[in-house]
Amino acid sequence: MSVDVAHRGLVLVVEDEAAIADLLRLYLTRDGFGVHVERDGPAGLAAARRLRPVACVLDIALPGLAGTEICRQLRAAGDWTPVIFLTARDDEVDRILGLELGADDYVTKPFSPRELVTRVRTVLRRATGTPDGAERPRRVGAVVLDPARRTVTVAGQPVQLTSTEFDLLAHLMARPGRVYTREELLAGVWGYAAHTGTRTVDVHVAQVRAKLGDTSVIRTHRGVGYAADD
Repeated sequence: MSVDVAHRGLVLVVEDEAAIADLLRLYLTRDGFGVHVERDGPAGLAAARRLRPVACVLDIALPGLAGTEICRQLRAAGDWTPVIFLTARDDEVDRILGLELGADDYVTKPFSPRELVTRVRTVLRRATGTPDGAERPRRVGAVVLDPARRTVTVAGQPVQLTSTEFDLLAHLMARPGRVYTREELLAGVWGYAAHTGTRTVDVHVAQVRAKLGDTSVIRTHRGVGYAADD
C-alpha cells in the first residue's frame, strides 16, 4: 500500500459482514488510513498482535471470539491500542461491559461511516495529543498527571489509563474545582453532542476512580456533574 494512502497509520477492522467491512475500508482509506480487514475473532486477535495497528474497530458479535474478548486479551497483555466497538445491539449492559474492558468508544449499527471515521480520528487524537491548557504536569493530592508524557501516577506509582480515561482526567484536572456537566464533558473530551448518551461519561468516571483507588480526585456533584478536587 502506498505511503500517501496510509499516512495516518493502519486501522484493523474485524467485521464478519462483508458489506460493512468494505464500506469501512472505503471510507477509512479515503481519509488516509491503511486498512486491514479480518472476518472472525481469532484472526482479528492474531492480526492485532501481529500488525500493531494505530486503532482497532471491532464488531462485538464475531465468529469464534467476541470483540469484547479480543479487547480483554489485548488489555491483559498491556496493549492499549484504541478500540472502537461496533454492535447491532444498543443495550446498556453491553455498552458498560465494553467500556469496562477498556474500549475507547462504542458505535451502534446502523451508523454513518463518516461518523465512524471521525470517531477513529478522535480516539487517535486523544491517544497522541496534549489536552488544551495542560502542557505542564498537574498535581491534585497524590495524583500527578503529565500531559506531555501522557502518564498518571498515584503516590509515585504508575496508573494505566486508556486514552479516553486519561483525557477525561486531564480535562477535569486542568481546572480543579470547576464543575462540568455530563454534556460539557461529552463535548470537551469526546467531541460529541449530548444525544450520544451521557451514560458513557458515568462509566468512564467510574473506571478512572477504580484505577486511582482511595486517592481518587474526581467528585460527584449530584444533579450537576463532576469536578476534580481543588
